[in-house]
Amino acid sequence: MNLKLKLIVMNFLEFAVWGAYLTCMGNYLGRAGMGAEISWFYAIQGIVSIFMPTIMGIVADKYIQPQRLLGICHLIAGAAMIGLCYMGMAADQPDKAAFITLYTVSVAFYMPTLALANTTAFTILKTHGLDTVKDFPPIRVFGTVGFIATMWFVNCAVWDGGSLSFSLADSSSKFQYTYMQFLVSGVLGVVLFFYCLTLPQCKLVKKPSQSVAEMLGLNAFKLFKQRRMALFFIFSALLGMSLQVTNGYATPFITSFKGIPAMADTFGANNATMLVSLSQVAEALCILLIPFFLKRYGIKTVMLIAMFAWVLRFGFFGLGNPAFPGVILFILSCVVYGVAFDFFNVSGGLFVDRECEPSVRASGQGLFMLMTNGLGATIGTLAAGEVINHYCQWNDSGYLLGDWSTAWFIFAGFALVVAVAFMLIFPYRHKPAEGWSGCVMNLSLKQHKY
Repeated sequence: MNLKLKLIVMNFLEFAVWGAYLTCMGNYLGRAGMGAEISWFYAIQGIVSIFMPTIMGIVADKYIQPQRLLGICHLIAGAAMIGLCYMGMAADQPDKAAFITLYTVSVAFYMPTLALANTTAFTILKTHGLDTVKDFPPIRVFGTVGFIATMWFVNCAVWDGGSLSFSLADSSSKFQYTYMQFLVSGVLGVVLFFYCLTLPQCKLVKKPSQSVAEMLGLNAFKLFKQRRMALFFIFSALLGMSLQVTNGYATPFITSFKGIPAMADTFGANNATMLVSLSQVAEALCILLIPFFLKRYGIKTVMLIAMFAWVLRFGFFGLGNPAFPGVILFILSCVVYGVAFDFFNVSGGLFVDRECEPSVRASGQGLFMLMTNGLGATIGTLAAGEVINHYCQWNDSGYLLGDWSTAWFIFAGFALVVAVAFMLIFPYRHKPAEGWSGCVMNLSLKQHKY
């Protein structure tokens, strides 16, 4: 198989594993008696992201080739996902503690694979004399394709009467509502384990000895001594609080309209996962806009655009509904998500890259990810869960009904306050001569995370 094609398949499977359950898991959890814990399921991803990628990075640097470790992590994560499916098959409401424990094992070994997949691809491309900046983007985009593909699959797949079929019509047996979404993820993870055995070797390179603090990236915390960097990381955590809210609650929210007779038969209410997948499509396209905006307006303006896009993301959800013309607002919410996610993550990573000294640049990137996808996302998801559990409750039919609009407007208000504060407090003056476009795509590949 062609080298690039091998890496395309690897990236496709890497994100297909995640797309099978990330945005629709909440629908199953509500029906399985764990609706009140949805925020914890997404917060766990942030918690393990604080330390597991670093630990596995050290292992990949010193002991196990990254492509092999990538496969091993997927085997463990996939087996745990299959275990979740088995627990769902065995009981309508599985033991909560055991289910959460097994889920934690799965995501603890999946989250490091996001970095390991990039490391594997970069190493293989460099070993074969290829340019990572030029050759990797067309490969990486198939990761987003894989994520969307499994979202569509679980949205349409129906297991009923012992047979598999596909439908856009209403059915409680769709994978997006059942434990079968975990089976899809688990099987794909096991397939990726075997596929990793076919990848070219990424030989370990002996590196200079480092202190424990350097290996764990703790030396980056000295950046807080600089006022501008300290403000940047604080605002990164604040905005990071928005990152996982719609991953956890967008599909239960849209599906909840099935509990309203006038909306029950609308396409959106019955195909929430497919509708939400427009967010990932927009994300893939919006990354192409970043070089122009960075060069023209500078990082502060680009990050402000991202922050105000989060206001619109939440606000459109609060105003819309699955029926026409309200569904247009849902679609607009998905479109602005691409701007909200990409403009912040990529431009923020570029800011760290340009402002940090070479000796702490890699650690600075790790700190940025920790503040956004680790600390910020964890706190934000748990807080969002408290808000939604206050305004909405699961009914006997498995729909999360209540005052959703108020909850979304609270999230929009929070994002607006963060944006205005950032605009007034954060010091940065754009110099039009600065050349941002050359390193945008390369850094976006390192920062990319759903």
